[in-house]
Amino acid sequence: MGDFMSDQSIYNTDNHKQKKSTGFFSSGIFKIIVLIILIMILLIPIAMIRSLVYERSHRAEWAEESIMEAWGSQFMIYGPVIRIPVVEREEIITKTERDGEKVDIILRNKTLWIVPRDIDIQANFSAERKKRGIFSVALFSGDVSLKGSFTFDRARDELKENETFYPQQAEIIIGLTSQKGIRRVIKADWNGDELFFKPGSRSFLYDNAVSNGINANIPFDIEGTNTFDIQFAVQGGKSMRTIPVAELTHTRIVSDWPSPSFQGGFLPTAYTLSQSGFDAEWEISYLSRSIPLFWITGERGENNSRINIQDEQYGVDFFKPLDHYALNERAVKHAVLFIIIPFLTLFFLEIFSKKTIHPAQYLLSGLANIIFYLLLLSISEHIPFSFAYLIAAAALTCMMSLYALSLLETRVRGACMGIIMALLYLIMYLTLNAEDWALLIGSITAFLICGVVMYLTRKLDWNNLSMKGDASKE
Repeated sequence: MGDFMSDQSIYNTDNHKQKKSTGFFSSGIFKIIVLIILIMILLIPIAMIRSLVYERSHRAEWAEESIMEAWGSQFMIYGPVIRIPVVEREEIITKTERDGEKVDIILRNKTLWIVPRDIDIQANFSAERKKRGIFSVALFSGDVSLKGSFTFDRARDELKENETFYPQQAEIIIGLTSQKGIRRVIKADWNGDELFFKPGSRSFLYDNAVSNGINANIPFDIEGTNTFDIQFAVQGGKSMRTIPVAELTHTRIVSDWPSPSFQGGFLPTAYTLSQSGFDAEWEISYLSRSIPLFWITGERGENNSRINIQDEQYGVDFFKPLDHYALNERAVKHAVLFIIIPFLTLFFLEIFSKKTIHPAQYLLSGLANIIFYLLLLSISEHIPFSFAYLIAAAALTCMMSLYALSLLETRVRGACMGIIMALLYLIMYLTLNAEDWALLIGSITAFLICGVVMYLTRKLDWNNLSMKGDASKE
């Protein structure tokens, strides 16, 4: 009898532990822990999607660079400047007991650089898209004209008594980022005479020698004003840049590209934009930049003053109105939100409908929302981003609605899932296309979601996942 009572006590204890264990696994706390673990697991494919967007973006950049390399790369022109050879003569006197005074003469070759007194840069481009596979880049071609004048008055005072300059050996130099950027010289006039340009350039803004550019020998008049009128046929891609080297630099860029982006250290003083193109003008004084009016470099090109051209250059980018890779990258940043909210929606629908949804079914719904970003990326490479977003969002909304309908077996709850998903995709689309308002839209959305969750859970019994009061009758 005692053994029977002992066995019965052990049985009751095991049964109590089993019920307690079963109660924990069916509790709301356990369910929430499982959902959090699933969300953490789904961060892995999210990171993979983000890496894929990054890789495709770099592949697009590589394709663009390969197209532009054959066309002339991003076009940048700087100059013209005048290069005049200078020889410095230094006498070193030494005294010796045998010969008395000994004079050694050291000659050092230097270079005097002179910038224009004024320059007027006029650029007129025709732009179009060139494709390689599914990737495209904006290329342009047209004319660039340089008009202005040089004087020697201010540079004369820079020379020392022991320095001799040779204006008869002067050169005019125009620098380019790529030799392919220049097609031909349309006009080259110096004081009314025609110039003959040769390929090649000596660096006057960089520490290391740059060979891209053109140069010509000129008869430089050190007493009067030297005028120039030079015009080129040029080509390039994505952007056009120049540097304000003159005392007064006036630049005008005209193109039929409808979506320019003005970049660099100086913004246009005036511009007009329309569907047929843009017209922008800059006017920059030498007082606004760090490039001197004249300077002398040593025999090896060394210069005491260091010029940062990144701060001095300015121009225009032939901007893509919608960079779908940038939009995809911004969309992936919201991926966690698009996992949490569908999980919460299924969680509440599960409570209200008294149906049980397995964690594997939560996992499948999370994977479906991640596939949205894969669809968006792949489709947006072939059609405009807005249409790609509409297709991907509609597909996922229908899928999630049908999935909720099959799990919860009521059309109303399936429609609830569809409405919530549609609202989420609408909010994200507005956020992607309103970058300046993205933070405000996101914060208001987060506030509303938090408020809705707090309202729905105000009577929730987390121990047995039931609603208190009247809500328990639903």
